[in-house]
Amino acid sequence: MSTTFRRRVLAGVGALSLALAGGVVGMAGTAQAATTTTPVFENCDAPAPQPDGSGNQNYTVTLPDTAKAGDVVPITIDPGASPLIPGFSVTTVNTTKITLKVGATTQVVTSPPETVTVVAGTPLDPKAFSGTIKIPDGTEGATVEVRLDQAVTDADLSGSVFTTTCVPAPRPSAPIGSVAVEALPKDPVTTKLTPNSGKAGTAVTVSGANFPAGAVTCSALLAGAATGDTGTGTADASGAATCNLTITKKADAIKIDGSVTPYKSFVYLEDQAGVKNPVDIEVLPGPLALGPKDGQPAVAFPSVTINGKAQSVVGVFNAATVQDFRGGTLGWDVTATRTPFLNQTTGHSMAKAQLGIQPSCTVTNPDSPSTCTAGTPGAITDTPMKVASQAAGGDELTGGEFAVGGAGMIQLPPFMFADTYQTVVTFSIA
Repeated sequence: MSTTFRRRVLAGVGALSLALAGGVVGMAGTAQAATTTTPVFENCDAPAPQPDGSGNQNYTVTLPDTAKAGDVVPITIDPGASPLIPGFSVTTVNTTKITLKVGATTQVVTSPPETVTVVAGTPLDPKAFSGTIKIPDGTEGATVEVRLDQAVTDADLSGSVFTTTCVPAPRPSAPIGSVAVEALPKDPVTTKLTPNSGKAGTAVTVSGANFPAGAVTCSALLAGAATGDTGTGTADASGAATCNLTITKKADAIKIDGSVTPYKSFVYLEDQAGVKNPVDIEVLPGPLALGPKDGQPAVAFPSVTINGKAQSVVGVFNAATVQDFRGGTLGWDVTATRTPFLNQTTGHSMAKAQLGIQPSCTVTNPDSPSTCTAGTPGAITDTPMKVASQAAGGDELTGGEFAVGGAGMIQLPPFMFADTYQTVVTFSIA
């Protein structure tokens, strides 16, 4: 599937282009948490005519003192005033994505939309927002440092989105926060039942993860209370546990003792008197498909008039649909590539023009078992760029219906042939 963009460049009167000073925001601290303030030097790129800027932002970050590996913990980020100085006053709705290096992993904290009033000559200092980060696996007994990798602010002005990107120097920054990871392993969990249904006399193998090596026990439950059916097993050096028990009475869940909720559901089948008529239904996998939503997805940009200065224009990629009806545990990635800006008739090209995207991905069917994640903002080139993804589910069901799109921006050079240019952007799924 592809979508086509056209650009009309005219000689003559200067065109108006707008950009807004960016900033990042944070949330209030929590109990048993540590707060640190760290100055971070950043280089900020704002679309013309807003000048770029550099300077320090004082990032105040609040994180829990301690956590376990694998925990999802709250984070607050209050960066203070942006180093950019706005050249005009305007009211916009801003959304900020802060990319962090959490140990060796890259994670994004996103703000809710905020209505802000930009005042010419006054740095933007937005309100705080809350978020979470995940403590990486395998960090037991270590201190995980959190560093700033990038801050992107999208300013929505009457449906047009203007993006400002701030990057620390060096990248990533020095630590702006840290969490001491407990030496204890992650919480033990029950992961799978084989089989997960049966009548009295059914032998069940129960699997788990994150258990201390050695003997384990397992038990059946009904409405949260033990039924009396128990079993034994072992956990290996990696924490993988296997336990065996036999169901003798009605149960609706089974756990390896010591694991945390939720436990794994078990369907108990009761014998009933009479003539049995087994009813089988075969559920076949559906497709993984990427298609247009309400017609071919396209983006329209206004015309640009050459004025001897680099200019930026914005548009919006209309949402494309992703349908994952495979009925399994697989994930997917949507990527984008593009061809050069060309006019094949005249032979003119804009080799220095860049096309960027601020990706978005939303769930359109509330019954979808999965969520999706938007990719990191960046330039679309001939190298595939990830714009959205769904993570694989392990033992859990994945799939659903989603809309993929985002804000687009073309950055144009100061001089070029006045002509109509075209690039073809292709979205692919795998």
